[in-house]
Amino acid sequence: MCSRYSLIARPEAVYRLFGITDGHDFPPRYNIAPSQPVLIVRHDALHIRECALVQWGLVPAWVKDPREYKPLLNARSETITEKPSFRGPVRHRRCLVPASGYYEWVGGRRSKQPHFIRMTQHALFAIAGIWEVWLGADGSEIETMAILTTAANSDVSPIHDRMPVIIRPPDYDRWLDCRSGSTVEISELLRCAPDGCMSVAAVNPRLNDPRAEGPDLHEPANPTLF
Repeated sequence: MCSRYSLIARPEAVYRLFGITDGHDFPPRYNIAPSQPVLIVRHDALHIRECALVQWGLVPAWVKDPREYKPLLNARSETITEKPSFRGPVRHRRCLVPASGYYEWVGGRRSKQPHFIRMTQHALFAIAGIWEVWLGADGSEIETMAILTTAANSDVSPIHDRMPVIIRPPDYDRWLDCRSGSTVEISELLRCAPDGCMSVAAVNPRLNDPRAEGPDLHEPANPTLF
């Protein structure tokens, strides 16, 4: 499960990587948590890449009242085409989630130790996501997203058995292009990152507070890299 991540790259670096000419300005965020507005990259109606701010925690279109529904943070890639909440979005509304890294925890409730997981060769990468729009009878609209996960590679498995699906730049277009309404062409992308491409480091336990923010959250709590 991925329940927290960071995006500390400058906006121009994000736009350059994703080939976007104009987008939102945003500050570095070291502790992005569920229910917060998050940046995604998707195709607009003309199939051109755009940035959008949506809420993290997918609310299916068929939900009657979002206030009475627990949003879905993650979607298991192995069963995503079988689940009613995810079948439509994975066929028609795929997105990329820019990230600098994400977090996992080890230890008991009172001694949870956060770990920062990142790509060793890339300061910025893309997590596979899906998005959805909920329309209320009063005309209200809520856009939400969920992160796709898969079995962890050998870099991450010592602390967690799952990890986000990471999409490589050469595959961005294939992931975002939903015109076929099929998942056949993207099925091979739903895999873990290759072994040896990620590092895992214990970081500041202050990150346990979802309200905490700032660069000190990446200070090492333990010099050991897994």
